[in-house]
Amino acid sequence: MTHHVILGAGPAGVIAAETIRKHSASDRITLIGDEREPAYSRMAIPYLLTGKIDESGTYLRRSPTHFEDLKINRLLAQVNSVQAATKTVVLEGGETVQFDTLLIATGSHPIHPPVPGINAEGVHTCWTLVDARAIAALAQPGARVLQLGAGFIGCIIMEALAARGVHLSVVEMGDRMVPRMMGPVAGGMIRDWVESKGIEVFTSTKVESIEPGKPLSVKLSNGKTMQADLVISAAGVRPAIRFMQDSGVLCLQGVLTDEHLQTNVPGIFAAGDCAEAFDKVSGTTMVSAIQPNASEQARIAAVNMVAFAKGRRTAYAHLKGVTQINVLDTLGLISASFGDWKGVNGGEHVELTDRAAGKHLSLQFRDDVLVGCNCVGWTQHVGAMRGLVEGQIKLGAWKDILKNDPTRLADAYLACAQGHADWSGAHDARKR
Repeated sequence: MTHHVILGAGPAGVIAAETIRKHSASDRITLIGDEREPAYSRMAIPYLLTGKIDESGTYLRRSPTHFEDLKINRLLAQVNSVQAATKTVVLEGGETVQFDTLLIATGSHPIHPPVPGINAEGVHTCWTLVDARAIAALAQPGARVLQLGAGFIGCIIMEALAARGVHLSVVEMGDRMVPRMMGPVAGGMIRDWVESKGIEVFTSTKVESIEPGKPLSVKLSNGKTMQADLVISAAGVRPAIRFMQDSGVLCLQGVLTDEHLQTNVPGIFAAGDCAEAFDKVSGTTMVSAIQPNASEQARIAAVNMVAFAKGRRTAYAHLKGVTQINVLDTLGLISASFGDWKGVNGGEHVELTDRAAGKHLSLQFRDDVLVGCNCVGWTQHVGAMRGLVEGQIKLGAWKDILKNDPTRLADAYLACAQGHADWSGAHDARKR
């Protein structure tokens, strides 16, 4: 009997296990995770902190017997290593698990910056349900909270903290907020918006040290020393793949996969935040740590694991590619970033900014293809932006139309992506 082993019990791991069972009623499935809680979504933790849901609202599946009903064996264990040559997973205590196919779906883990005192009592990441419980206990109304990091994840956490009524300060070492998602104008507009909501923001600033105590004493590189009842480290994440060292599986930033989500070792696959897959926009491999990508990768990997086990290689499902996709709600201000938003060598771009209205739009082109874009406050364009970037759709005459009026993204999408090249809107635009 074929034994499918899945490392990681988050969204990717759970979807993969369910998909394998859907396509194979009798194969053995073992789902290995290292957290005692029922399988849950980390993306739901901010909603837990705001009080909109309780802990059960973070659970991926409601029924406590869900995995048992599907005959999926859940194993609580820490993985120590993977040995591809012998098809063996070695657990922390020395126990081993043999596999016929293996899925690496261990996700990401928080980055711990090299700051003296970062492990002091009262300093927490916001990544697990254990973290959430500790934060909820300390982030009471009026508490002084300092957050290290104003990237995508940091902004989501920030909104949850603001809803709890704390006095919040945010420290970001980049020169703007969400620096990996937004350019200087857009990042600056988000900062202005956040400060208008009563949150203190320090950009181009580092936390130099954290002195233990109640309160904590936090020294910043701008010369300030701040007192905090709680410090949250949101300095980013990286793929949780340290256990893959010397496994025989090729890893770069993440576990490197092909279009089938298979690694260089036949029968071993990867999906989700730990997988590095091909990005058709940039033409390189990348880790795209967002849940929609994780779900699709898990489904494809699972189908291919079953196909591999049955020797049906021609039945392999393909990944269409991954694209950087970020849509962020920062205290009510919606921003989005798709693809290569910084632009490409030899490319062209256009920007439109209405500071009074809190709106910004930036489009990046390679020839007549939109390769990247970002926006602040222009929510009506998000769907068209994603469609044009992901689809790598040739714009033809619409490129010049968009350079003259970037707000006509929806018109361009309808005309080019939906096969309406003779749509009257395009003719009208050309006459302008």
